[in-house]
Amino acid sequence: MNRSQGKLIQKRQRLLEKLTQLKLLLHASYLERFSTCVRPDCACHNGKKHGPRAYLAVYRDKKQRQVYVPQPEWDAVEQGLRQYRKLEAIVQAITDINLQLMRAGYLGISEIKTRKGGRHE
Repeated sequence: MNRSQGKLIQKRQRLLEKLTQLKLLLHASYLERFSTCVRPDCACHNGKKHGPRAYLAVYRDKKQRQVYVPQPEWDAVEQGLRQYRKLEAIVQAITDINLQLMRAGYLGISEIKTRKGGRHE
C-alpha cells in the first residue's frame, strides 16, 4: 500500500468518527400546515386557520407518517435535519474514497488492523 492509499484510509477514518457527533439525526422532511379545530364558532372555519404548525414527514412501512413537532423542539429538529444532510455528505465522501481504494485494488486490504499510533502495516 502506498502513501496515497494510506492517506485515503486515514481520511475515511476521520469521516467515520464524525458520524458519532450526529446524535440528533432526523431522516425526515419538515413541513408546516394550517388547520381547523372542532369548535364550530371558531374563526378558523371562516378563513383564519390555526398555525402554522410544524410536522415531520417520515416513512415507515412504505407509508408516510406526519409527526407533530412541539414548539420547544423546533431548534433541535432543525439541527437534526441539518445533521442528516451532513450524514449524506459524509456517506458520499466515504463512497468516493472506497471507490478510489477499489480501483487501486486496496478496498479489502484497507481493513488490515492498524498498529499502535494509527499506522497501517
